[in-house]
Amino acid sequence: MQASGKNAGLGLALVSACAFGGSGVAAKPLIEAGLDPLHMVWLRVAGAALVLSPLAWRHRDLVRRRPLLLAGFGLIAVAGVQAFYFAALSRIPVGVALLLEYLGPALLLGWIRFVQRKPVTRAAAAGAAVAVAGLACVVQIWSGLSLDPLGVLLGLAAACCQAFYFVFADQGTDGEDVPDPMGVIAHGMIVGALVMTVLARPWQMDWRVLGGDAALGDVRVPALVLLGWVVFVATVAAYLTGVVSVRMLSPQVAGVVANLEAVVATVLAWVLLGEHLSAWQMAGGALVLGGAFIAQSSRPAPAVVGESVLPDPAGPSPSSSSPSSEPEPERATA
Repeated sequence: MQASGKNAGLGLALVSACAFGGSGVAAKPLIEAGLDPLHMVWLRVAGAALVLSPLAWRHRDLVRRRPLLLAGFGLIAVAGVQAFYFAALSRIPVGVALLLEYLGPALLLGWIRFVQRKPVTRAAAAGAAVAVAGLACVVQIWSGLSLDPLGVLLGLAAACCQAFYFVFADQGTDGEDVPDPMGVIAHGMIVGALVMTVLARPWQMDWRVLGGDAALGDVRVPALVLLGWVVFVATVAAYLTGVVSVRMLSPQVAGVVANLEAVVATVLAWVLLGEHLSAWQMAGGALVLGGAFIAQSSRPAPAVVGESVLPDPAGPSPSSSSPSSEPEPERATA
């Protein structure tokens, strides 16, 4: 991958993590104002589906070409993550649920290595391990060690769904008929909105909350402004930049960088909502940043056909092309 493309992908991954991280700080005031958490999720997904509906119409051929991809993205990468995460929150502490959900990138590496049987770079694996350790500090997991087994299983289910978000984002990029990521996201949001409508039952929502104000720290902000931020920035922009970054980087690298979402959410809650940020959380944030840096420094392993490694695209040097030259030993990949 060229350096410019990798840098652009890394930039989009960081934008996506920051956008996703801003969802909680805008959604929490609405929940405290009277919205049920599941109703908040429905507003988020349904609003994004409405915004992206023109893209869905433009890429309507995807319904015929890739129906399983669209259904999987909507059911798992959109509705599944949200539903399992909020179900876990009802049984275990918020920090522990967040940590379990963000085991997704680590599970993703296992999927790539043992199911897809593709190489996982040492840098990506090391970065994921460092990032998970940092997340444990950010959410201060030791404050909630008395755990409900079902809540833990629900949190792990959210992690699995998050891992498949990266799998689906990269799906089909190896073939000739590559699905447009914008169309996949748009149709996925529509599927997710339909699923969340069944789960959240929005007809029971207190719609009056959206006509009032909500407390963002010491400031009163119109509820519709906060909802607009959640829909346009924390969902539409976050998913669009996230899926494109996966295709420009790789699922394993983008997955580790996505751990920065938890750090961004914690810092924004500290700045805007006045929530305390401890020394452990700051140290954990540094670890997550370090893990993301380690992961993005990885280089893809060379493609393998049978037992031989494909040659460098630049071609062999003149000396190595000589019939009398000894074959160079195969180098171990990272």
